[in-house]
Amino acid sequence: MIHSLSLTLDPEIAFDDPAFEREVYNRLHLPPDLLIGVEPERPIVRKLRQSIDARSRQVKVHIDAEVYVGEKPRPLIAYQRRYPDVSQARDVIVVGAGPAGLFAALRLIELGIRPVVLERGSDVRARRRDLAAINKDHIVNPESNYCFGEGGAGTYSDGKLYTRSKKRGDVRRILEILVAHGATDQILVDAHPHIGTNKLPDVVVALRQSIIDAGGEIRFDTRMVDLLVEQNEIKGVVTDRGDELTGLGVILATGHSARDVFSLLHRKGITIESKPFAMGVRIEHQQSFIDRIQYHRPDRGDYLPAASYSLVTQTRHKGVERGVFSFCMCPGGFIVPAATAPGELVVNGMSPSRRDSKFANSGLVVAIHENDLKPYRAYGPLAGLQYQKELEQRACQLAGGNQTAPAQRVSDYVNGRISSQLLPTSYQPGLKPVEMSTVLPEAIAAPLKAGLKQFGLSMRGYVTNDAQLIGVESRTSSPVRIPRHPDTLEHVQIRRLFPCSEGAGYAGGIVSAAMDGEKCAEQLIKRYA
Repeated sequence: MIHSLSLTLDPEIAFDDPAFEREVYNRLHLPPDLLIGVEPERPIVRKLRQSIDARSRQVKVHIDAEVYVGEKPRPLIAYQRRYPDVSQARDVIVVGAGPAGLFAALRLIELGIRPVVLERGSDVRARRRDLAAINKDHIVNPESNYCFGEGGAGTYSDGKLYTRSKKRGDVRRILEILVAHGATDQILVDAHPHIGTNKLPDVVVALRQSIIDAGGEIRFDTRMVDLLVEQNEIKGVVTDRGDELTGLGVILATGHSARDVFSLLHRKGITIESKPFAMGVRIEHQQSFIDRIQYHRPDRGDYLPAASYSLVTQTRHKGVERGVFSFCMCPGGFIVPAATAPGELVVNGMSPSRRDSKFANSGLVVAIHENDLKPYRAYGPLAGLQYQKELEQRACQLAGGNQTAPAQRVSDYVNGRISSQLLPTSYQPGLKPVEMSTVLPEAIAAPLKAGLKQFGLSMRGYVTNDAQLIGVESRTSSPVRIPRHPDTLEHVQIRRLFPCSEGAGYAGGIVSAAMDGEKCAEQLIKRYA
């Protein structure tokens, strides 16, 4: 018999497996001595969904579960890691080995097509040396860094898997593929799942191996430098090694930081357009402080995970209304240098799987308005990209010209005071006291200050000199969109070109990017295979 349960429990019961099982047995009036039995006689308790509710003073955990009594459990995942041999099949070129590119490649294989994946950066192992060089020596490799390399920006990030993009594809399928490639099955249960930056590289390596074992190809340290286009139809690509690669089509999954790709498309007269984006800073608190606010208790104890938050407000400055919001909140995490070229300063956030750092950080960003881009009209659809680039260069210059980041204590920023000393930080390259109002344009600085004041009202103590702002968080999303037909996902001008995911302006985050990659692969094959 299969029993289905929906429970609301204290964390001390929900997150303690023996206590949880005892509670389930009590609810179902099962004999307690079954707890010490062995399979298959012992009932099997399986959590299906789990979420924390901290809205009231007493934190609760909502759990949906199934209990199998005298019955074999259903398979945990339906997805099987079995792929056909496509070594002799026709090729499709996939540019970029982030989640969109990797999942597009796997879907192509499932559909009987051979993917040839080009990745400008290094594989995940070699990439670690490049990340160490940024953190320790302030050396930025333009081809291999926190944004470029196997797995894309998501590999060395928090590994957040929560998405609202349900319409783009099957979220459960993406999660099951990740589990089949080594991710913990806990991501199938948690309402806001994550893998963690220490676990993601192994999952990415397993995805790569599936592609290679099926006859696909991945070329690392290989950058696309040109597109082969004839009569508005793409034939293939040219690499920086001089190779011309042709195929049924091209899936362009280059990520939001591939500025050279946007410039290449613009030079070739291939339609691109500007799109909304946001920029700002990272804010860093002690994780224990965020725990106290969110859980309404002195500390989170032994069972609750590091607390997160989400904040959003609207401000008005010089007649322009702007959204100010938290972005990519990383509980128990680290701030990392995410520049993709020397002379730039960009910060991002990440968390290990255990989220056990003593710091919590989040992006705090301001929506960019079209009026902000008027001085950059000469750049056409690349106006936002140029605005973004200049902000990153100014931040770098004001902080000393390397990867040391400008920073200011939060209350000092809100009250217009200079921070003579900064706090300890998770940001390895180090911080320099700088007035953030000299780094940020007024169109960002003023709404950010107003937004912080609002956040301080909704989260008491959020605005404090025990927290600091670290700049700049400028790569929240692409400032450029590569337009495509909504039904076919093909570029509006160039046939057989399928712009994909974050770099094309159509997805954000690991799961939504993966789903978009799969859909682009399916549409390409539907039309041209």
